[in-house]
Amino acid sequence: MAHRVVVVGSGFGGLFAVKALAKADVEVTLIDKSSHHLFQPLLYQVATGILSEGEIAPATREILRRQRNARVVQGLVESIDVANRTVHWRFHDNERESPYDSLILATGASQSYFGHDEYSTFAPGMKSIDDALELRSRIFGAFELAEIQDDPTVVQEMLTFVVVGAGPTGVEMAGQIRELANRTLAHDFRRIDPSKARVVLVDGASQVLPPFGKELGVKTKKELERLGVEVVLDTMVTSVDDSGVTLKHSDGTERRIASICKVWAAGVQGNPLGKAVAEQTGAEVDRARRVKVLPDLTLPGHPEVYVIGDLIAMDGVPGVAQGAIQSARYAGTSITARVAGGPLPGPFSYHDKGSMATISKYEAVCLIGNLRLTGFIAWLAWLMLHLLMIAGFKQQVSTLVRWLISFLSNGRSERVTTNQQLVGRLAMQQLGSRTSAPLMRGESILPTRARKPGK
Repeated sequence: MAHRVVVVGSGFGGLFAVKALAKADVEVTLIDKSSHHLFQPLLYQVATGILSEGEIAPATREILRRQRNARVVQGLVESIDVANRTVHWRFHDNERESPYDSLILATGASQSYFGHDEYSTFAPGMKSIDDALELRSRIFGAFELAEIQDDPTVVQEMLTFVVVGAGPTGVEMAGQIRELANRTLAHDFRRIDPSKARVVLVDGASQVLPPFGKELGVKTKKELERLGVEVVLDTMVTSVDDSGVTLKHSDGTERRIASICKVWAAGVQGNPLGKAVAEQTGAEVDRARRVKVLPDLTLPGHPEVYVIGDLIAMDGVPGVAQGAIQSARYAGTSITARVAGGPLPGPFSYHDKGSMATISKYEAVCLIGNLRLTGFIAWLAWLMLHLLMIAGFKQQVSTLVRWLISFLSNGRSERVTTNQQLVGRLAMQQLGSRTSAPLMRGESILPTRARKPGK
């Protein structure tokens, strides 16, 4: 029987791990709760109406359709039995298990609210297609609400957007909301002026884009302020609710910003499966629930279990796409060598290929070794790299067309929003897990309540 490899997660880590095993004498099963491979760096463009979700999330099955030793199954992994080498998962209420000889855990990270998960109700993160579509509804919905208000003070509250976190995601989101208000929506309303929208970017650090260094951080801050973004640094968020956020500055003073639309782009934490597997193997996890792996990305006493991507805590390995891709290829190479009886690779070593962030149309910053690029050249480099990294030729072509429309005309093709997008996440949280299958069968899962006509 062929060596069985189970890969959990279809992000950069999971996908590239499967591809790295294409020529190995193994049977690969990839399990993920979604049906797609998500190009997460462009989620903010889905949230702001530039791209559709399909352009950054092609079907995983389609990507791997020609890899004959790979099988894709959609399901939620609920537990992993390391001692018995079995992955337990389900599709709705259809329970399954997958035995393995080697396991690659590539479940990535979720948004961290630093112990205040209640903030997520009012300030969604941006880690999934659902998150991006919810944020799109919240952003465009804020302008719609402002249009029907009579009180100018309330209008301004509707048009105040707060983005928490000044890393690449926060910077890109703040810049796009500002451009949306200044250009795309400039002439679409009759009672409000979208250009008067207020966009506030908040971070506890002393500069924006800390990993990029002081020079590029200063450049980015100036460009954001030129666009009209208020950049508030050395400031912590102490509360978030439906009507706004409370900030605490480094001098101890506090202030309140009234806002109905907040975006959380600060902090990540490892998937709970990482901690569960670590507890079974004696591995440690850091404060962000990332697993402290051995130099070969395996766990103590379990050379058959690899942890890769955003889920690992290893010095010098950042939680970015390249970290996931490189660790995935290493794990694939290592398993291939073990199965073939060849020499194993040495300790995993991450090679930094640089960092990029776009600020606005024609403006970006790039850090590649000691090379620092800004402005139009950096923006072109950002466009080319991200276009090439999108999985699927169809997605690359359609993304390029969308970009041309957006950059040449300031128009955005993906402005459709629905109430389901807006409240679906919150509704499902209240319903709890294991409710989708009963709902699809038409079963009632809530106590019968008297409803008013039309509700």
